[in-house]
Amino acid sequence: MDSLSLQACFAGQAARTPDATAVSAGPVELTYRELDERANRLAHRLLSLGVGREHPVAVLTERSADLVVAVLGILKAGAAYLPLHSAYPLERMQWILDQAGGPVLLTDSGTRRRGLPAAKHVVLVDDETTGPAVTPVPDPAIETAADQTAYIMYTSGTTGEPKGVAVTHRGVLGLVADPLWDSGFHDRLLLVAPYAFSVSTYELWVPLLRGGTIVLAPPGDLDVATLRRLIVDEAITGLHLTAGLFRLIADEAPGCFAGVREVLTGGDVVAPRAVARVLAACPETTVRAMYGATEVSLFAASAPFTAPYQADAPVPIGAGLAGVRLYVLDEDLAEAPEGELYIGGPRVARGYVGRPDLTAERFLEDPFAGGDARMYRTGDLVRRRDDLQLEFVGRTTDLVKIRGFRVELGEVETAVARNSTVVDVTVVARTVEDGTRLVAYVVPGTGYDSAELRAGLTGLLPDYMIPAIVTLDALPLTPNGKIDRKALPEPALELDGYRPPENDRQEVLCGLFAGALGVERVGIDDSFFDLDGQSLAAMRLISRIQAELGVELTIADLFNAPTVTGIDQLIATEGEAA
Repeated sequence: MDSLSLQACFAGQAARTPDATAVSAGPVELTYRELDERANRLAHRLLSLGVGREHPVAVLTERSADLVVAVLGILKAGAAYLPLHSAYPLERMQWILDQAGGPVLLTDSGTRRRGLPAAKHVVLVDDETTGPAVTPVPDPAIETAADQTAYIMYTSGTTGEPKGVAVTHRGVLGLVADPLWDSGFHDRLLLVAPYAFSVSTYELWVPLLRGGTIVLAPPGDLDVATLRRLIVDEAITGLHLTAGLFRLIADEAPGCFAGVREVLTGGDVVAPRAVARVLAACPETTVRAMYGATEVSLFAASAPFTAPYQADAPVPIGAGLAGVRLYVLDEDLAEAPEGELYIGGPRVARGYVGRPDLTAERFLEDPFAGGDARMYRTGDLVRRRDDLQLEFVGRTTDLVKIRGFRVELGEVETAVARNSTVVDVTVVARTVEDGTRLVAYVVPGTGYDSAELRAGLTGLLPDYMIPAIVTLDALPLTPNGKIDRKALPEPALELDGYRPPENDRQEVLCGLFAGALGVERVGIDDSFFDLDGQSLAAMRLISRIQAELGVELTIADLFNAPTVTGIDQLIATEGEAA
């Protein structure tokens, strides 16, 4: 990429292919010219509000064409976009906005109706001032240096507060220019990740700056049937799924990837069995395991797999992408066959916004490159295999991956401890069928109420960070006084007041609920979500209900009727209507 900025690179692409489809979102399609014009209008509006170079501008919208207009318009104004996850509680969103100085907030009409955090200015990206019927305006042509911040993405922090990673234009352009995408397999790419998740960097900018098409999945949680339909109807050639979601699709519908040229997966340990099932069902598809971090502008390494494939070894991290330097170092920063992984090269982010202490801790001088080069300390332990591929060994910190999101256990513990009736708490990560589950072991005090604690956490943490709660009389300790995590009991998620099924369909549903949740049994009044059911388990349940009972439901149906009784009545009602 010869351009210094994302918006300049896009302008060049729009000039070359003005009538090609840049964005497809259901019935809405935008050509490169139309996207350029709408983003120009938005950029001028932002400039009129005083937005300037590298100012953070928050984005909180549905997954729609307006999202792409928003991020491009922000960059055209010389600013940096700050995505807010729609799953964040308002208090968390507000904290992020306050840290950023209460900037302009871009949103859409539907999101505004559900409630917004307070901001200096709120701009609707779907109103008449940025819509398609407005007279075109010129590109503001704001000069942007390669080392300026393109976006700020917040991840979980050890201190109980999120931390914002400032990613540069140079970092993103380095990712987009990687030869990995020269295959053309990513020309029609599905945007399915939350845009506040760093994988959106790939989903947005690889197709957009290479003349391809971004196909946006519909808003809300995805189910297996919708994913299968999108891949076929939209002729998807490339997509990325988190390791947990990839594992679920491999179990439930591995053939749905037929026609996809390359499926990327990562964000957690990739299951070899899942790779084998997908390649057996789709031998023309390449599965590529990806490794990276927000702090290195997303992907840093990859390992491709093609049929035939035997699931007889762990899936490696792989080898470094172009321009990426992967170092395996010991405690003295000397190269070693096994040690902590450090990543160098031009894709390394600027650091953590407003946190020079954390930046100094994780972003170090690169002693192997010289000059002012830096490297990022990942906290991942790896080993170098005989074929020079890297293999994940473990973590040096309490960071875990939940559905592809990085979560610091300390942040969850801090949130639980805010409840005044909690005497003591520790949070651990447990491995389950769908990946990783958080469990908070709580020593309750006077007035403790588990429902009140969970309600409080819902207001502080996004859903993927809310743990299952287990109460203990005391936390077990080792002889030297530290918490003995090996002695913590496995969580018992079965609810009290079990009521058995009353008809054949309820009996089938009870079995499907229990299988999706990984528990021994479920009563007909037990709520799926009270049993720690989360999005991947919900997708698994919906898929299995369709396969077993021939009934098509959505995740929204499960939210509205989260018990066996509720789903049984819903099926009966739909049958009567049919």
